[in-house]
Parts: sequence; structure tokens; C-alpha cells
Amino acid sequence: MTDVLLGQAYYLRFDPKLWDARQPYAPLGALYAASCLRERGLRVALFDAMLAASESEWDAALDRVRPKLAVLYEDSFNYLSKMCLLRMRQAAFTMIDAARARGCPVVVAGSDATDHPDLYLARGALAVIAGEGEQTLTELAAAVTRASRAPLESIHGLVFRRPDGSLARTPARAFARDLDSLPLPAWDLVDVDRYRRIWRERHGYFSMNAVTTRGCPYSCNWCARPVHGQRYTSRSPEHVVSEIAWLKRTCAPDHVAFADDIFGLKPGWIERFAQLSVESGAVVPFKCLMRADLVDERVAPALRAAGCRTVWIGAESGSQSVLDAMDKGLRVEQIERATRLLHAEGIEVGFFLQFGYPGESREDIRKTIAMVRRCRPDDIGISVSYPLPGTKFYERVRAELSAKQNWDDSADLAMMYRGPYSTGFYRALHRVVHAEFRLRRALDELRRVAARPARWRHRHVRLAASALAHASTLPIARTRLARLERSERAGRQSSVMGDQLSVVSRQSSVS
Repeated sequence: MTDVLLGQAYYLRFDPKLWDARQPYAPLGALYAASCLRERGLRVALFDAMLAASESEWDAALDRVRPKLAVLYEDSFNYLSKMCLLRMRQAAFTMIDAARARGCPVVVAGSDATDHPDLYLARGALAVIAGEGEQTLTELAAAVTRASRAPLESIHGLVFRRPDGSLARTPARAFARDLDSLPLPAWDLVDVDRYRRIWRERHGYFSMNAVTTRGCPYSCNWCARPVHGQRYTSRSPEHVVSEIAWLKRTCAPDHVAFADDIFGLKPGWIERFAQLSVESGAVVPFKCLMRADLVDERVAPALRAAGCRTVWIGAESGSQSVLDAMDKGLRVEQIERATRLLHAEGIEVGFFLQFGYPGESREDIRKTIAMVRRCRPDDIGISVSYPLPGTKFYERVRAELSAKQNWDDSADLAMMYRGPYSTGFYRALHRVVHAEFRLRRALDELRRVAARPARWRHRHVRLAASALAHASTLPIARTRLARLERSERAGRQSSVMGDQLSVVSRQSSVS
């Protein structure tokens, strides 16, 4: 019998946009937890929802391994899990039901459970782990599986219900400070070959995930940090390089995706990482997420030397007033400078863009589009402002929130408060900005090879077809966006006039 069955509720198949993209990454959070449980002497199995077809595979895993404890340990290193999507919450509830039906207690850890422990406890979870989970889970699992008889009240970082039904919350668990002391993720529990097949069939290379830090010390007022908090703890470059060298020998990835909120924040860290990677023969192409103001004349070449292929920047907006309202602590010129420096080293740049922040005007949107045209990033990701509990942004718009306070999936883009424009407008804007970006990218590459027909490949034929499709649909999409803008502007003007007439009517009545 297995002591602990670890799983998670993010199913790639339940997120249509991401399923179509076919870029799966193993649940790194659960793999760290598994290694910590093993150090305590507990027998562990893994259910990997990332590649599962449905919750029925969880049922089969429960029957196969017959665990003493089932744990839904969401991957807090994966931004998709941190989005707290409704479809995945529903999957978690179904998984809790399945475990309880077999008489197996369930523990839940993750961003959504930390924000809403009452929902998971009401569904039947024994306890919710609030915040960082490895140590808390290890103590709890030992107690539940009878290796220890510690009462729940004695374990820090838990939320549970007392026998009388009241909610109990134990003292917060201190964050892990020495990340080098943690065991490496339990990759032996993962079907690495299956991941490799999916990646290579769709993209021609195999990417694996890793993490070098936890937390983020910055104060962007829309960014939720329910698990790792507003702090920054880093592994040493030596420890990270040894892990990458091990992955290279054992799993042979063609690429690594570093899942840090901010890669290489500590001064000199990236330079040392590059030096050690080269000296130990551990250079593997990678992508990471960085702040634009951390990229300078020393960091950019060090990234290239270390093997960096792509840096994603949280650009958010091309309007300085919007960046300031977000408490981003960043200037548009820094975004442009970082892009130039990275491109000069042959490193691709991706922009995360965010529309719909309170107070954003149509002119602010135009500034963001203009920034994309000037900087010519290699990829973009577009979202709308998404209020999550624990943020200043959430508190600011809380009174405006409707019953739906989470997106169904990552492509939802629903405006859940009274934003500058409607959900329909932002979905139309998303289509226009993406279509224009893809068209420009395709035309740029086709121009580079147009004079050399012998260098054309099959992908260039696909690019030409894509450019033609975008060119034909873009005018229609722009027309629809303009129509929505006019309609919403007229609606706002009508509403303002109505409010003014109402005020005049009340004043007349009083006089």
C-alpha cells in the first residue's frame, strides 16, 4: 500500500487554448513535495493530471495504489495553476469526491485553496495547506499515516474544521530559506518519455521545467502571491548548475523553462551561473522571465553565454501612467532598452501585455500597440486585468465583482469588474493585436528569405499561408473592434447624460 498519492487538478485537456499549444510541463511543485515525503520515509506515488484525459484516471490511480492519504498539490511554480481557474477547481472537487468515496482522506495545497480554504473543506477535504507546503505536508502526512500521532492543531500552516464545524487556522508556516537543502524533484515518478514525444512531435524539441527561486519582492498591485509570498529566496548558482547537469545526463532535454517569477534578481547571480554552466558543460538552451530593469550591458551577454534563448518580460503596458497605476516600478524606456540589449545578443524577447486596468484609456491602448511595433518582440502574450484575492487591485474593485470571480480557463479574458471597456471589446482587441503581430512577424521572416528561394522550407510555406489568412481577416477584426468601441462610447455618454438628468430632476423636485 502507498502512503501518499500526490496529484494536482490542472488538466491540460481542460484548457483548450493550452491543449492546442501542446507545451506540457510536469507538476514541479508535486515533485518537490514527493522528494520531501520520501526523505521522511513515506512511500509516494504520483498522478500527473497534466497529461491525463479526465478525472477518471484519478479514480483508477486511487484504486491501483490504494493510498492512506490523497494530496492535491497544485504546482505553484506554474502560472496556469496560480490563475485559479474554475474548470480546475471543479476537477479538484471531483477528485476529492472520488477519494472520499474510497474512504481516503484528502489534503489540498495551492493558490486557490489558500485563498478559499472553506470551499475545499466544505467539499470534504481533511485540511488545506496554506502557503508553502513541503514541510507542512511532510508533518501532516506522517500524522495521518500513523507514522506520527501529532494532532492537526500542532502543525503550522494548516486550515481545517474542528468537530463542531468551526474553521481552525494554525500559525503560519515559516518560508523555506535554504533552498539548496531541499531535495531535487522526484523526476523518476514522471513519464518523461511521454512528455518528450509530445514536445518533439509538435515542436521538434523537448523542454523540461526547473526553478531557481521562490517568491517576488516587488509590489505590482495586481500580482497575487498566496503561496510563496512577497519575498525572494534563491538557490545558489552552483546548486542550479548541478541540477541542470544531472537533467542533461539523465533526461537529455533540448531546452529548459525556468519557472521563476524573476530569474536572476541577485546581483552577479546570472554571471556566475553562466560561468559555471560553461565550465561544467551544463549549457542547455533555456527561457526565463525577467524584469526589464534587471537587463543591462553585463547581464545580457551573460544570459547568452549561459544558453538563454528567450527572455519573457512583464511589459504589461506601453503607457507610463498605467504602469505607475499598477505600482510596476518600471519605465517604458527600460522595456525598450532591455529589448534592444537582448536582441543585440541574439536572444528572443517575449512581452506579457495586460489590458483593462482601471483608468486605462483608448490612448493608453494605442501606446501599448505602438510599443509592440517599435520594439518588435519575438512573441507576445495578452491578458486582461484579473483581480485575485490578496492584492490591492482586488480590494480596489471588490465591490464591483459579480458572482463569477475566476476565469473558466486561461483564454476566458472575462472582465469581472467595471473596467474601461466590456469583455467583448477586450476579446476583440486580443484578436486584432495578435493578428497584427503574427502578420508582421510572418512578413518580416518572408522578406528575409524572399530573395533566396533555395532557402525556403516547408515552414516558410506555412508562414505565407498564415500571413495571407491574417491579412484577410485583420480588416474585419479591426472593423468589429471599432464598432464595439463606438457603441460602448455612446453607451457611456448616454449613461452620463442620464445621470445628469437624474441629478437635475432631483434638484427640481427639492426646489
